[in-house]
Amino acid sequence: MNAPRELGPISGEAAGVPFIAFAPEADHEAAATVVVWHLHDPPRSETAMAAALPLGDVDAWRVYLGLPLSGTRLPPGGLDAFFALGYEEAVLKLYGPTVRQAVHEFPTALMDLRRGLGVGRSAIAFVGASIGALVAASVVASGEPAAAALALVSPALRLERVVAMNERRFGVGYAWTDESRAVAAELDFITREPELAERKVPTLLVVGADDDEDGITNPAEQLRDGLNDHGVDASLVRIPGMGHALAVEPGLEPAPQTAAAAAVDKTVARWLKTHLREP
Repeated sequence: MNAPRELGPISGEAAGVPFIAFAPEADHEAAATVVVWHLHDPPRSETAMAAALPLGDVDAWRVYLGLPLSGTRLPPGGLDAFFALGYEEAVLKLYGPTVRQAVHEFPTALMDLRRGLGVGRSAIAFVGASIGALVAASVVASGEPAAAALALVSPALRLERVVAMNERRFGVGYAWTDESRAVAAELDFITREPELAERKVPTLLVVGADDDEDGITNPAEQLRDGLNDHGVDASLVRIPGMGHALAVEPGLEPAPQTAAAAAVDKTVARWLKTHLREP
C-alpha cells in the first residue's frame, strides 16, 4: 500500500485503488468501518467526496474509494475523454466497466487497508452515491463482508432508467443491444431487491427533492417499499433544494461543502451512528 502509517487524513492506494481515509478516535482495530463510493457527477473523486460528505460525527474508520475511470484514474484526456466514453457507449464502456471493476477490486483493497492501516474488523457499513450506489448495493448483495448498514445517496438503482435520464438531460439517444441490456439487467436493484432483502441490512435512501423522478426518486421509493415488504428496515429522506450532485463543477478536487451536501452528511451520519456498534 502506498500510504503513510499515520492518523487521518491518510491518502494512497490500496491494491491499486486510490483512497483517502480518516482514522477513528476510538480503538482502531475495534472501531467500525464506513466505506464510501462517489458519483459520476460532482463530487467525482474520492477526495472531493470526502469534502462533500465527511461524516465527521461518526467515530469509525471512514474510507473513500476512487472509482475506476474517475479521479486519478480518468482515461487519457481527462474529463473530456470520460464524457466521450459516455456518448460513445455509456453502458458497455462506462457504467458497466466502472461498477464491475469497483466490485471486483474491493475485497483486495479492503484486505490491503486492514493490513496496511489497521482498519478495523468490526462492523462495516457502505455508502454509495449515484453510480457509487450500484457498487455499494452490489457489495452488500454479495454478502461479503456482511454489512451492518447501507446508505444510498442520489442512487442510480436501475441502469436502464439512468440511461434514459441522461438521454433527456443531454439530448442524446442510446441504441440498446442484447449485450447492453444484459448489463442493465445485472445493474437493476429493483428486480434484484430480493437479494438485498435476504441480507437484512438496514438501508437509508437519500434523494434530492429536485432530482429526476423517473431515473432516481421513483426507483428509490420502490426499493424502500420492497425492502420494507420483506421486513428490512428501510427509510427514504428527501433533501429540499437538492438536485443530483453533491458538489459544484468540476468536482474533481475538494470544495467547500454545499448546503445540500451538509444536510445529506447530517442525515447519513445519524443513520450510521444508529446502526453501527461504536466502541
